[in-house]
Amino acid sequence: MTPLDIDLLLTALVSVLVLVGLIVSRLKMHPLLALLVVSVGVGFATSMEPEAIVSHVITGAGKTLGAVGVVIALGAMLGKILADAGVTEQIAEVILKRTSDRMIPWAMMMVAFVIGIPMFFEVGLVIMLPLIFSVARKLESQARFKGSAYVYVGVPVIAALAAMHGMVPPHPGPLTAIAALKTSVGPTMLYGFLAAIPAMILGGPLYGAFISPRMSTRPDQVLLDQFTLAEKADDQPRTSVWLGVLAALLPAILMLIHAVAEMVLPKGNAILNMAGFLGNPLIAMLLGVLFAGASLVLARGGDAGQLRESLGKSLKPIASIIMIIAGGGAFQELLTSAKVGDAIVHLTQQSAFPPLILGWLIAMLLSVSTGSATVGIVGAAGLLAPLAGADPSLNLPLLALSIGCGSLFFNYANHAGFWMVKESFGMTMGEATKTISVVQSIVAVVGLIVVLLLNAAVTVI
Repeated sequence: MTPLDIDLLLTALVSVLVLVGLIVSRLKMHPLLALLVVSVGVGFATSMEPEAIVSHVITGAGKTLGAVGVVIALGAMLGKILADAGVTEQIAEVILKRTSDRMIPWAMMMVAFVIGIPMFFEVGLVIMLPLIFSVARKLESQARFKGSAYVYVGVPVIAALAAMHGMVPPHPGPLTAIAALKTSVGPTMLYGFLAAIPAMILGGPLYGAFISPRMSTRPDQVLLDQFTLAEKADDQPRTSVWLGVLAALLPAILMLIHAVAEMVLPKGNAILNMAGFLGNPLIAMLLGVLFAGASLVLARGGDAGQLRESLGKSLKPIASIIMIIAGGGAFQELLTSAKVGDAIVHLTQQSAFPPLILGWLIAMLLSVSTGSATVGIVGAAGLLAPLAGADPSLNLPLLALSIGCGSLFFNYANHAGFWMVKESFGMTMGEATKTISVVQSIVAVVGLIVVLLLNAAVTVI
């Protein structure tokens, strides 16, 4: 390693510590302001030109708003329609009536498992928030659980969505590793499912049952009121549950169709192109909102003006969340542009770990330092691609999976997902660390252990 590499690594570490200090100290700085201040500080600390710093801040925030912010806004609209129509309340009632308190996290994990197959982590979470809040609010109101019912119900969802996002194609991370290592989707998907199941069980229901009695987390009341229906008049007509479920799952269905089409159709195929358009998260969420509004409101005699007003109100509680996530994108962009990832690569090149462990470590270090799982996967896969081509005994699908698992480790303050969980659930920095950061670390470590066990089993066979 060079002195420059050491300076970059120290800059990344200090920037995260300063960020946390600004937020939790007596200053109590708003996370958006803290993220922007630290981002600018990283730019000056790494000798960037002032114009370049501003450009990177704008680029990072803009990319994140385009990729995540608009989708979250559409998800909030969809959640509001489902809540106003009573759909999430009905589904919550079904889960609570047919499932014991002890099995509720397992039921929520399975729902998130299905939702998470085609959906990004942030998109899946915004789809699941109305159901998480509805189930947890009922548990809370019935005094059926001590501690934070929202953590009890939410942690299994976070674990399942994270596991699917990092381990199972057709998510972009695993697909990127597959392409770089020149391996195939089928075996990687099979191994991914085998690794994801124990990972999300340990990081979800089991860890959630341990941590939730020790926490008192409760989302902001305004956000709760948006995504849940506290009381329902007896004479109010009930929406068809199946129609509501279809409306809620339509974006996931469209994304799943796109994922399947990618695996079975050649590039350039007209059907694949159309599936790619309809399955894009933004388009899929837009169609979901339009379908829900038409089928659950307008077709039942609802007023279009009231629907528009309701959708407008749905954006107010999440405006702060979206802007904080944009600030996280700016912080991530500055760390990436400062070449912190290159310093991590130089560090790992001096190690002598086995390829499967090395891939996990590189992806983990890049993801933690830059705030981007994608950077972790691209960097690790690119670095190990020559080794993958030169060693015929290396199990490439397992190497791709190992890299994906490593990219999940310790999602923290420079990740957009961290801020989405923190702000959505109304958590402090410490509470968010105990949930999403620890949950994803459990998922990442368990995933690596399964990879090594699978590799040993395949070698023996």
